[in-house]
Amino acid sequence: MTAYTEDTLVQQTTAEYLEQKLCWQSVYAYNNEDFGPNSLLGRESDRQVVLTRPLRRKLTELNPSLPEEAYDDAVRQIVATTAMQSLIATNRDKYNLLRDGVQVSFRNDKGERVKERLRVLDFNNPLNNDFLCVRELWVRGDLYRRRADIVGFVNGLPLLFMELKTVGRDIRVAYEKNFKDYKDTVPHLFHHNAIVALANGVEAKIGSVTSRFEHFHEWKRLAEDEPGVVDMETLLKGICDKANFIDLVENFILFDDSTGDTKKILARNHQFLGVNRSIEAVRDRKNRDGKLGVFWHTQGAGKSYSMVLFTRKIHRKLGGNFTFLVLTDRDDLDTQIYKTFAGCGVVDNDRDPCRATSGDDLSSLLALQKTHIFSLIHKFNKDVEPSQPYSEREDIIVITDEAHRTQYGTLALNMRNALPKASYIGFTGTPLFSDDEITKRVFGAYVSTYDFQRAVEDKATVPLYYDARGDKLGISVGDLNERIAAKLEELETSDIDVAQRLEQELKRDYHIITADKRLDQVARDFVKNYSKTWETGKAMLVCIDKITCVKMYKLIAGYWEEQIAALNAELASIRDEQEEQYRKRQIAWMRETRMAVVVSEEQGEVDKFRKWDLDITPHRRLIKDGMDLPQSMRLKPQFRSMQRMAVDDAFKEAEHPFRIAIVCAMWLTGFDVPSLSTLYLDKPLKAHTLMQAIARANRVNEGKNNGMIVDYCGILKHLRKALATFAGTGDTGRPGEGGEEEPAKPEEELLADLAEAIAFIRAFMTERGASLDNIIKKKGFERNATIAAAKEAANENDETRKRFEVMCRAVFSKFKACLTMTGVNDYRRDYEAINAVYKSLQKDREQADISDIIQQLHQVVDEAIETRDGGVADNAPYDISKIDFDRLRREFERSSTKRTTVQNLKTAIEIRLQRLLERNPLRTDFQRHYEQIVAEYNREKDRVTIEKTFEEFLRIIEEMSEEELRAFREGLDEESLAVFDLLKKPDLSAGEIKKVKTVAVDLLETLKEEKLRITRWQDKEATRDAVRQAIFDFLWKDSTGLPVDKYTEGDVLVKAEDVYRHVYRVYPKIPSPFYQPAATV
Repeated sequence: MTAYTEDTLVQQTTAEYLEQKLCWQSVYAYNNEDFGPNSLLGRESDRQVVLTRPLRRKLTELNPSLPEEAYDDAVRQIVATTAMQSLIATNRDKYNLLRDGVQVSFRNDKGERVKERLRVLDFNNPLNNDFLCVRELWVRGDLYRRRADIVGFVNGLPLLFMELKTVGRDIRVAYEKNFKDYKDTVPHLFHHNAIVALANGVEAKIGSVTSRFEHFHEWKRLAEDEPGVVDMETLLKGICDKANFIDLVENFILFDDSTGDTKKILARNHQFLGVNRSIEAVRDRKNRDGKLGVFWHTQGAGKSYSMVLFTRKIHRKLGGNFTFLVLTDRDDLDTQIYKTFAGCGVVDNDRDPCRATSGDDLSSLLALQKTHIFSLIHKFNKDVEPSQPYSEREDIIVITDEAHRTQYGTLALNMRNALPKASYIGFTGTPLFSDDEITKRVFGAYVSTYDFQRAVEDKATVPLYYDARGDKLGISVGDLNERIAAKLEELETSDIDVAQRLEQELKRDYHIITADKRLDQVARDFVKNYSKTWETGKAMLVCIDKITCVKMYKLIAGYWEEQIAALNAELASIRDEQEEQYRKRQIAWMRETRMAVVVSEEQGEVDKFRKWDLDITPHRRLIKDGMDLPQSMRLKPQFRSMQRMAVDDAFKEAEHPFRIAIVCAMWLTGFDVPSLSTLYLDKPLKAHTLMQAIARANRVNEGKNNGMIVDYCGILKHLRKALATFAGTGDTGRPGEGGEEEPAKPEEELLADLAEAIAFIRAFMTERGASLDNIIKKKGFERNATIAAAKEAANENDETRKRFEVMCRAVFSKFKACLTMTGVNDYRRDYEAINAVYKSLQKDREQADISDIIQQLHQVVDEAIETRDGGVADNAPYDISKIDFDRLRREFERSSTKRTTVQNLKTAIEIRLQRLLERNPLRTDFQRHYEQIVAEYNREKDRVTIEKTFEEFLRIIEEMSEEELRAFREGLDEESLAVFDLLKKPDLSAGEIKKVKTVAVDLLETLKEEKLRITRWQDKEATRDAVRQAIFDFLWKDSTGLPVDKYTEGDVLVKAEDVYRHVYRVYPKIPSPFYQPAATV
């Protein structure tokens, strides 16, 4: 009889597929692995994560005829790690070694010291690498031991990590409960990792060691023209095919430092396919007459990273001296793209200038055969005769961002004359419209497409919803849109005089859209609308011109303060305590919110604004000087040395209170703000510009269900027309031509999504004997009992609780998306009932305290405890060691909330266990025992198992209480006990144990008085080495050290290193934050 377990359904099937279909070797290590040079994998112990046996063999094959010391040196560099380095820093160093080779030093036949770079992987012939899939691999860290489902080794390096769940389980569990835990407990398993895969046999996603779960992505197609399939087999074919795997490792991984916090970027499916199609176009550029094509990947799909991947792979795989000229038509876009390339380590303008400052500078840079040059199209501002080009090189590739905007007029002609033999590729986030013949003639047809619909289906972007508020308020400008949008396309929108020119050319039309009464109504509605959706994210208001931006700022700022005052006045009349707390949080959020006008600078702007009785200087000063950081941000490590932040960085940072940006042209293209949730449009736009603008709100962010487009001027007709081209076909086979697309989900669909999410929770509770309707209808104690029953349903086991909480968060995000809609009130009581259960579950977790839980279980617990004379003071913690556990077991049998009690005890034990382990690394037996109990509980959910689990938890509580008293029994404190445990060894006499205790106390006291008092001692190699040496010297010295006849020099070296690792971890400063008094748990 087949057991349908995680192992047989998913893990074994995956391993067999890798072996039988993709020709990997496969090994089952669990309980089959021994250790030593001739063992199954050749590992010396379960701490080792690099298989040095195949690694050394491949090093010898790929780099023949070198002395043994060269291979020894290479293996040492690949395996060696530094305890002080972060996981991502180590991962980057190891990646550079495997991609670029390991530089070794050795003596040649003549005795000369020479250097050579050894290849680790065979990138030219992927099949000439060893691919090994290992199931159930045990890996031991400093404190914990973990068993990985599947680790994929290439030439002995653990490049692939797969965490697998049973069919039907949410793969988010694999991320939250397994992958994150492994990074904490066995981080060295990921030092060489290239790809992390999470799967359940049907669904599968991949990401990197730094990816948030939201950024893990599916691999839905093997070729761009295939329909997408969410299928684990497709993912395995796509990434584990040997050629694809090696290509991904070599060419589709980036490390981006541009935000100050290093992120490892693993290319998405569409980027891998699109870049490789573009590479083939470059190979065929002569037959294409230099027209490489148009690379259309919708906004939010990582177009800038695709550019980096494209240029980097050409340099690496095609050879030669290619120069990439990256062109844009706006300063802010040029800066954004340069920052991406620089953040990924491809260019550095300070070290090697690559940004053209003028037309002459551009000409000079092109003559220097730079790898990359960044410029505005406007730098081709000198007439160039065809007979006198800047360069006739054939290996110049011009990359134009937003290609449709840069190919018109004399600037483009000058570029063509200056670079007659260059090849051209256009990158764009919007498609070529049917009448865009010029762009097609310049670049050719599409080389790669990834449309709006596919991006949403792949969850590369979030769906956009549309709210026609202008129509509802009676202020949309209807037919004027066409005339104004067309005129705006003609004019230079970054010119302040656009207001004057619009006024001259459109006369009455311009006055209608900028009328004071209309702007006042828009401002009032903006404040009303955004203050209601305050928990959803940041907002951007797009106005017709710069003058109107500053006008709107003044209006919005005034009404913002009025709204705060009105909400404050309402507080006194609120009778519901929860409603009052909610309102207070909303008011606090509004008070701290910052808003700013962000418009481009130009000469004479102060006087031009003054003519409109407006002052631009405070806004310009803010743009130039940046914004203050709130105190809460300054406390975080990444912001600790900062006082101010550039406005663009502040708006991108979700935590910064700069939440309202008022713009007219800047930031509408090439500016990614994942936390931007609502775009307010009061500027007639059409075609490319419209699509680029609304795509500001479609970036993926944690907790973001959708982006919202609030339309004040009535662009629906243009939006439908644009989407007929823009949306594409997706994977559902809908035609992309011949009709108009509905732009985004209307209110009815948003509310339907909310209703569906609530229905899922109602069904979940009903299946488990609880009732959402009872929570809504019942009052007082009866209501409390129904909430307790709902919690009991959620707490069936770890998986059900997790699933319930995920469903709750879905309701909350969808409810927020509907806050401004009249129909949302129909769902308010459902929302509040669900929120009551969710908050109660969170409160249990936040306040998890073993004594409190036992008190709740047994209201007369005093009778089961021997109290001291004089009674117990109010709120004094119960002495757990005095509890009558037999009586508590009987109370538990009568309890109606067994599952909730067990879950709460579980949380409390985890907190207490974590504290025990943090303070003393040798307490891992408790962790193992606890994990066995939880695993058994999650397998069986009947009453007997629940009661058995409760008993086991009580037993482990007793054991932990005994452990906490051990320091007192040993005559030590917690800090010195940890050092003593690390120093002691078996078979010591009583006198020797006493001596080791003294050594532990004196060593710790000496370190705390001297070396550990140095500020940030962990950051400097010299101070780290001084601490390590001081520990060894103290332990080795006859007068202070360990018993000489029991500890050899080797023993002292090992013990000194153990103590050093412990000291490094728990003493970042004095006093140690790990030994601060904690609340009773």
